[in-house]
Amino acid sequence: MSEIAQQDSWPNLLEAFVQATSPLPSEWAPIFGPLRRGGCDAMMVVGQLGQTLDGRIATITGHSKYINGPAGLTHLHRLRAVVDAVVVGVGTATADDPRLNVRLVTGQHPARVVIDPKARLDPEALVWSDDGARRLVIVADQTQANTPPGVEVVSLQTNNGQLAPADILKALFDRGLKRILIEGGADTVSRFMQAGCLDRLHVIVAPIIMGSGRPGFSLPAIEHMDQAVRIKMHPHPLEDDEMLFDCDLSAQRVRIV
Repeated sequence: MSEIAQQDSWPNLLEAFVQATSPLPSEWAPIFGPLRRGGCDAMMVVGQLGQTLDGRIATITGHSKYINGPAGLTHLHRLRAVVDAVVVGVGTATADDPRLNVRLVTGQHPARVVIDPKARLDPEALVWSDDGARRLVIVADQTQANTPPGVEVVSLQTNNGQLAPADILKALFDRGLKRILIEGGADTVSRFMQAGCLDRLHVIVAPIIMGSGRPGFSLPAIEHMDQAVRIKMHPHPLEDDEMLFDCDLSAQRVRIV
C-alpha cells in the first residue's frame, strides 16, 4: 500500500483500535492487531528501536538523526498515536531533546514519561512542553524533582540505584496508563526486555551499514548460542526499503498487575 493510501485509511484504524470488538482495517491488522491488548494482564507494553543493518542506533559520537527514513519515522508516530504513554530514559531525553508527540500522522498526543532517577533533566527540555498531554517523571525515592508546573512526579524505590521496569509499569497502570510504548534509548529498551516487561518489540531496520557506533541492544554477555534469546518474529516491509520486524515477546512477559 502506498503512503498516501495509508494516510487516508489511518483514521479508520484509530477509530476501530479502541473498540475491543471492532475489526481493524485489513491493511493495518497484521501490525497493530497484536497491540490492542496484552496476553498476561491488563497492560500492553511495546518497545521500539530504529537501527542499521549492522545493528547500530547512533554513531560513536551519539549522532542518530536520522537513521530511519520517513517511513520508519511515520511508523514511530503511529505507535505513539495508539498508546496511552511513551517512555524514554533520561539519556535519550537529554541527548535527542525529543518532543515525543504525534506530528506526522493523525492522532492524540500520548502522555510523556521520562525515567530520571536523579532528576537531572533540564526543566526547559522539549519533552516538558505544555501542549495538553500529560507529562510524568519517574524519580528515585527521596529525590527532589526540578520540573515545570504540571509535570507529575512519581517516586519509586531503587535497587542498586536502578528503578525496576515492573515497578515503573505498575506505577503507570495505577495512574490510568495501560498501553505503553518504551521508545528508547537502547539501554532502557534492553532493561525492559531483560526484565520480561515487553509484550512486543518493533525493530525498524534501515538499509545502512555504519560499521561502528552504538549498538541497538545492551544485554548481558553470553558464552554459548543456546543462551541467546530466540523469539517469534513477523517481518513487514515499509517504504524507503526499510523493514519492520515485529517481535513477539509475550512468552517471557511477566505479570505486572
